[in-house]
Amino acid sequence: MILLISFKSSNQWSTLPIGNELFWWIIQSTFIYILFKIKNHFSNPFIETNLIYIKIYLIWNVICIVRGAFIAENYWEWKFLIAHGFLLLLPLIVYLANSFKSVLIIVKTWFQYGLILFIFFMPFLWGDAVGKFLMPISFLLLLFPLLTTKWKIIIIIFSVYAITFDVTARSNVIKFIVPFMISSLFYLKSYINDKILNLFRWILLFIPFILLLAGLIDVFNVFKLDEYLGEQKTKTISVTGEKGEEYLTADTRTFLYVEVIESALKHNYVLFGRTPARGNDSVSFGDYNKETLKTGKQERFSNEVSILNIFTWLGIVGVILYFLIFLRSSYLAINESNNIFIKLVGLNVSFRWAYGFVEDFSNFDLSNIFLWLMIGMCFSKTFRQMSNIQMKNWVLSIFDTKKYPKSIIKPISPSN
Repeated sequence: MILLISFKSSNQWSTLPIGNELFWWIIQSTFIYILFKIKNHFSNPFIETNLIYIKIYLIWNVICIVRGAFIAENYWEWKFLIAHGFLLLLPLIVYLANSFKSVLIIVKTWFQYGLILFIFFMPFLWGDAVGKFLMPISFLLLLFPLLTTKWKIIIIIFSVYAITFDVTARSNVIKFIVPFMISSLFYLKSYINDKILNLFRWILLFIPFILLLAGLIDVFNVFKLDEYLGEQKTKTISVTGEKGEEYLTADTRTFLYVEVIESALKHNYVLFGRTPARGNDSVSFGDYNKETLKTGKQERFSNEVSILNIFTWLGIVGVILYFLIFLRSSYLAINESNNIFIKLVGLNVSFRWAYGFVEDFSNFDLSNIFLWLMIGMCFSKTFRQMSNIQMKNWVLSIFDTKKYPKSIIKPISPSN
């Protein structure tokens, strides 16, 4: 299942696309069904009360999906309601992370077969596809100090390839570099304590609000880097072989915020959202939906910035619930973990919250699957109570097809 989703993650940037919409709906619905089964296994009673944050968020998501079913008026709105609905149910993965075995199976399966499939599939990929397909590598970069020398070399090779394949795919570049930078804090563990990690965490969690406010009152716009750094260009080659240039510092976000906020104010859905069946009014992109897709509405169903999608679909209520999950999971990871590696995972979760104000596509893909997997590891007592040695055994078992980490503690049972 996780291997199929690897292909879906990169399908948009592939000259050899796999499956059609119905095929991927079947895969996604099967994946969600499995997660529901896992949730029911681990949620009676809750593994720990902190998962109430996930439950409330999921309940609100389901409410908004149901609301969307009442307001969807055409084929495209129903189509995107279903697609976005699957995406909004992905937080169910958090329940899976209670068991280190379940997480191990997912990661182990991808690394046993995913890299081989990537090599064969590589000639058909362009643009963002490489980074999207190799996103599990980004996850493992957080645990880089635990890898053997052989796998450190392999991970570095694939990471460098993902970063340099298309430097204009800024999101991929950032999602590989930042986890590696965070993992490097392990080598400074003698100087880095929980207070410092919490400082980094608070900065990452709240700097988006500060920058958003600064932008709204026109004091400082972080997206207008060309005004501060000048125009930074890079040469590009499209899938058709055409050469061109792209501005790395170009502001491609401010107008999205303007359109999304103005749309919410105009149609009065600031508080509760417009449901995942609808998008925001868009002068920039809405003509395509209105004229070509014949929706009759000048809307864009989703944007590149994930927090804008959460706001549009779920409203301020959804954004608050979403934020509380990052706030609580990162707190538990840094302050209530016996090993430094879950602390680093928690710091990366904080980064993903901040980065959600810049990009982080809202897709049913490996990036979001591993995001919720990391959040689940932060919530999980099983992972948080492991020692550094136990975490090392768990990581090494990802690459050993015969050996199983018997020294790892057993998963917490529901009765605990």
